[in-house]
Amino acid sequence: MKPLCEVQARDLTSRSLRTPLRSKGYVLIRGLLPQKDVRQVLVEITRILSATGWLLPDHDPLDRVANMSSACGDPDPEFKRTYQEVFNLAEFHALPHHAELQRVMKMIVGDRLLIHPKPIGRLIFPNCERLRVHAHQDYRFMGGDPECFTVWIPLHECPIEVGPLQIMEGSHRAGIIAHDDEGLHVPEIKASAPAEGEWAESAIHAGDVLIFHSLTVHAGMPNLSKQMRISLDCRFQDYARALNPANLAFAGESGKSWEKTYSGWHSDDLKYYWKRLPLKLKPSKSELKELSASAEPAAMRERYARIFNQLN
Repeated sequence: MKPLCEVQARDLTSRSLRTPLRSKGYVLIRGLLPQKDVRQVLVEITRILSATGWLLPDHDPLDRVANMSSACGDPDPEFKRTYQEVFNLAEFHALPHHAELQRVMKMIVGDRLLIHPKPIGRLIFPNCERLRVHAHQDYRFMGGDPECFTVWIPLHECPIEVGPLQIMEGSHRAGIIAHDDEGLHVPEIKASAPAEGEWAESAIHAGDVLIFHSLTVHAGMPNLSKQMRISLDCRFQDYARALNPANLAFAGESGKSWEKTYSGWHSDDLKYYWKRLPLKLKPSKSELKELSASAEPAAMRERYARIFNQLN
């Protein structure tokens, strides 16, 4: 397996950024984020994981030594409870807005930058194959305009044995690929799917960011260590392009809301920031209202209604 295509942050130019994104579907930027800023988020997350019993008590929480008797993942109820605490952290939401990250993403999508408001935390227990995220395209879960980019940020050193991401080079050129969801909680791409390209992988360090197109096939490598792998995904696009409104709301039945998420924050700076932008929603609010009355089955009507109500 080949190493990831990388560029040092100090050598970054528009050309060195755009060329691999266009040809390979991704680029790894070394040393973009100050490690102290990444560590601040890790401190807050491991504080929660330690209190929940996911980490062994006789180790420094920052070492992330997993308590395997607590191993869980989505959709386990115990995972969802702890994940919600992580999601509610103001520091968790602030990292995608880091000035250096915004500077780089504007080089890719332009000045009309939308930072999707729901970053995703990956809290991966070691040696749990059932929790591994297999090959997929992010577009399958995002919708909207495919010209959207994910930034994957490990919050600590992530050698191969801890299970960083691997990328199928050039796979974005295959377009939208069918995913298998039969009997699976998370849809994935079958090995027989038409995507072509060589898998690439590298150790990724705290402060590095891996940027890839929404159609780029990628997967989580197995975590074969004794430590949890903790990382953050965030997504960026030109706000003039179509956006699936589900990316702004909580479409499930969990009762999540932005009000609950923001309840412990001490600053209002990042609350509802996307409402100040002229977003192009697809489906639009009027279409959502119609779908909430006409979509089949009934569960979809309820889903559309939740999204519509949260946007108003």
